[in-house]
Formats: sequence, C-alpha cells, structure tokens
Amino acid sequence: MPVTVVSSLDILSRQRACAALAAGSPGALVILHDLLEDGVVIRRVYQDGRCIEREESTLEHGCLSCTVRLDVLPAVARLRRVGPSIILGLPPAVASHTAVHALRKGLGNALVIDSAVLACAPDAVEDQIWDHHTLFESGFTPVPEDDRTPGEFLMGELLFNDSVLLADPALVPVDAQARARGVQLIKELAPHAEVTESSGDIRLGRHDLEEAAARTVPGSVRVPAGSSAPFTTVVQTVERPLHPERFRHALAALAQGCCWLRGRIWVASAPACRISIQGIGPRVWLENTGPWQAGRNSLPGVPVMESHDAALEWHPEFGDRGTVLAVTGDALDAAEIRALLKACELTETEMASGTTSFPDPFGLN
Repeated sequence: MPVTVVSSLDILSRQRACAALAAGSPGALVILHDLLEDGVVIRRVYQDGRCIEREESTLEHGCLSCTVRLDVLPAVARLRRVGPSIILGLPPAVASHTAVHALRKGLGNALVIDSAVLACAPDAVEDQIWDHHTLFESGFTPVPEDDRTPGEFLMGELLFNDSVLLADPALVPVDAQARARGVQLIKELAPHAEVTESSGDIRLGRHDLEEAAARTVPGSVRVPAGSSAPFTTVVQTVERPLHPERFRHALAALAQGCCWLRGRIWVASAPACRISIQGIGPRVWLENTGPWQAGRNSLPGVPVMESHDAALEWHPEFGDRGTVLAVTGDALDAAEIRALLKACELTETEMASGTTSFPDPFGLN
C-alpha cells in the first residue's frame, strides 16, 4: 500500500495540498487528523471527495507523538486495504519523520512511503522562520509543552521531506512579492526537494529514508549547486580549533540576518568533541554530538560510525576535525563571514603553546 505523508504548520495549507493530491489519485483514501485542546483528536476519512468516516476521541496524554502512536498508526493499519493508496494529512506541527518511523515500525512491509510532503504557504515561510514564539504561542499546536519555534519545525521538514507542495490557503490573500521570495527561499533551503505548485501537474519526489536521515544528522552540511536569488549560501571552513571566547563574541555577528546557520565546529574548550551548530531565524544552539570520527578508534566501547562528511573532508593531520559552517540568507557578505570565523581560529602561537585550559562559555565539555 503506497502512502504519501503530508505535514504542515497550518490546517488550511494541509487541506488544499491533500485535496490537490487526491484529485490526481482517484480512489485514494485521504486520512486527516487534527489534535485539539484537552487531547481531543478528530479523524476524518475521505474517498473521491466524499467523507466516509468521522471519529472523535480523547487521549489521556494529548501530545503530538501520542496522537501518531494511538490514532494515526491504528487508522492506517485498519484502512490500508480500503483503497489503492493513502494520502495521510498529519496534524499541524507533527513532523513527517515521527509518522514515517511509527508506520515503518508498526506496519513494516505492509506499506511503502512514496513521498514525504511539506504543505506550506510560500508567502509566509520567511516570517515563520523568523518567528521567535513557540508553536503553541503562535497558535500552531494546542500543546503548551511544545517549545519548538515555527522555524525549527519548518527546517526539520525541509530537510527530511522529499517534496514541498506550495498550497496557498484560499481564505487568505496572497502577497505576490512575498510568495515569489518564499519560493526562492524554499529552493535555497531544500535543494534536494521537488518544489511543486498545488495546481496543475503535481510532481512529487521519492522518499528515501536513508538519505533523509543523512540530511538531518546534526552538523551535516548540504548546499545547493546554485543560488536561488536573492538568497545565497556561503560555506566557510577552518582547519584549526576555534578559541571559545572569540567564537562566542563572533557568533551573534555570524548569525545576524541569516535564515539558517548550520554545521560543525572544532572548539578548543572541547577538542575531542564534534560540536554541531544550528541557527534557525532568531534561535541558535550548539550540541555536543560525541567524539570526532578520527578519535573513535582510540576510545574503548565507542563504535566507529560511518560519516559521508568525514570521508569527503578528511585532513591528513586532523582527520575529520575542523569547522565547517554554512550560512543561508539574503545579501550575505562572504568575505565578512570568512574574516569573522578566521579571527576565531587559534593562532600558530596558541597552537604551539600546547595550552589545554580554555574557558568553556557554552558548557560543551
């Protein structure tokens, strides 16, 4: 049974996307789930434009993952033989990877994930990336504990999903200039994805779980082959470790004005650790992802992990240790970014001194 998974931030974009997909797939089941306040889940099932099922239930713990596990998965399992295919519209703010992993674990080879699709209104994407509120505060989810920002959700979907369906809500006027800009931004952020309009001939990408997982590894850097003006992506590399205090002071300038900052850093306060960095709109964070690939062989009990990035960027002296930073935004100054990052690098004198005691302002070690 082929399944197309559709994620979104808002119901209106999801509804339009699912209707457009159903119009091109006669007989397909469209299964829509919505999570309301107090754990109320509404499930609606359509076939050829006709509602054939509507159920309402209440979950004891009304979180997004419980909705997938306790309602989405059982519904797909029960209905998978009713039609030739399924279009699965997830509750807003439920990540595609959550549903895909649950379906694969629960149903195995009984179904095939054809495509993972993000439905969005392109004229709103840039504002949503820069929204500093949580998903709950911005009204995208009824779960107060969900502290993700809209930008974090969108970037996660743009990385994992193979397709983006441009679905302008019918009830909201479209800003043509912002829409064109949003389409270009989407193409710059997700160069792997098939970006298609919800009207006319819809072309979707093909889901590849292994490749999708590789794109979402913290610290991984994937860049487009060419820029989608006015947006560009600047990639900078530094061989030596970064001085933690100098990097702390430079970080605000590096992140300023960029929609997406990502990569991995080699910082002198935690030299044995591969530190991933992610900046989405107004929020920037660092994460210790464990030992570098080059150091895993010497650590008992630590498995050697395959890394495409490490294999491609192996240094004869440092191995995969080093800093790789990618910055995506509008009107970026590559020379300024390079200078900021280069100034953070340990000098030859600092390297030769053998000093191992550095401040740890990020609490990484």
